[in-house]
Amino acid sequence: MTHQLQYGSILGGIAVVPDLEAALHNYRDVLGMAVVEQGKLSADIAASWGCPNSAGAPMATLQPVSGADCHIRLVEQPDHPDFKPTTTYGWAAFELTVQDVFGWPDRLQGSGFDIIGPPKELEGLPFFVPMQVLGTGREMVYLNEVREDTPSSDLPKAQSLTDHIFIVILATPDRAATVKWYLDRLHLTEGDTYTLAYSMINDAFGRPEDTLSDLTMVQNDRLPIVEVDDYPEEANDRGRHEAMLPPGNALVSLAVTDLDALDVDWITPPTRRDAAPYCGRRAATTLGLAGELLELIEIG
Repeated sequence: MTHQLQYGSILGGIAVVPDLEAALHNYRDVLGMAVVEQGKLSADIAASWGCPNSAGAPMATLQPVSGADCHIRLVEQPDHPDFKPTTTYGWAAFELTVQDVFGWPDRLQGSGFDIIGPPKELEGLPFFVPMQVLGTGREMVYLNEVREDTPSSDLPKAQSLTDHIFIVILATPDRAATVKWYLDRLHLTEGDTYTLAYSMINDAFGRPEDTLSDLTMVQNDRLPIVEVDDYPEEANDRGRHEAMLPPGNALVSLAVTDLDALDVDWITPPTRRDAAPYCGRRAATTLGLAGELLELIEIG
């Protein structure tokens, strides 16, 4: 097991895809994840996300072969014509810890993943080597090979070729207010703030490559969880089909110890569920300040 559960652990993410079978080829056959469940999205769970029109959609749940308690769920629904990755508020990317990042471009040849950023060592950031890909639903996935811990956080080294989500990226119109929301409502802690030329943002908005952006880490002590990114004024709310999941990176699930102790507004009341990633635990979903769907799962 690579994923020691604690408060704030990332238990999963949902990506919306136009063709479930094509996406399964990517995540199961190319990334090497194991399918643990496949079927139709229940009306009860769809309602808990405030997305009743997604009920009945084909879906699959996958898990790293390391056995980490972290699941990626793929939900099939039509593309949204207005969605362009890295230009809207909400969940922008899932970061997976992987092995041999420089070998991934060859492994991805002929897959449904488009390489947006090839593996690159970052000057001044020796802690990991990232690359970025887009899936068939235009969901953004970072494949990061961890080299060492940062001064303020512990980073997990992958125990399988592709392992669990260890950071989620959130695009927001107000970074400071969003960080404060996670601190006040979820009782998390503020990590480091970085200022850097963020190529993904600069490319998406046609900005000069040396344009600087700020990002702040939200953590639980040394556990990194949410990277909160400042987005330019040209960014906007994510378009979505009525009462359906948002396109791309749609939802994130985090572990908490007591749902009743949190000062958030639930879409529907906390409910115990059996399917992965719930595994008999209570869960409920709320909306963050950037409009992000945040599902919280009680680990006790």
